Amino acid sequence: MSSANAFTPTGNTVAFTASTTAPASVQAVGNTLGPTQYLISNSGLATVFLGYGPSNAAAYANAVTITSTGNGIAILSGTVQVFTLQPNLFFTGVASSGSVVYITPGEGA
Repeated sequence: MSSANAFTPTGNTVAFTASTTAPASVQAVGNTLGPTQYLISNSGLATVFLGYGPSNAAAYANAVTITSTGNGIAILSGTVQVFTLQPNLFFTGVASSGSVVYITPGEGA
């Protein structure tokens, strides 16, 4: 794993549509051992508050609109971000309106 290299997918891209209630989570499975980079893109018009975790329940619990503090990550509309997290996580999210989020596990930045 080297963040100096271009992003290389190590698994299939998964997607979900964030709305006012978080949908069932999706699991982004890659073939890396240890920390994994995730390329996350929000193709919608609303900010998505992304929840993630080692299980569907954990991801769902972390998918909350953050007003002062929380475990979710804000993914602004029309942006692509790379995060280094544990491998094979589950993801879901909430947004003020439907926004499709794509998540690809891989290596690099």
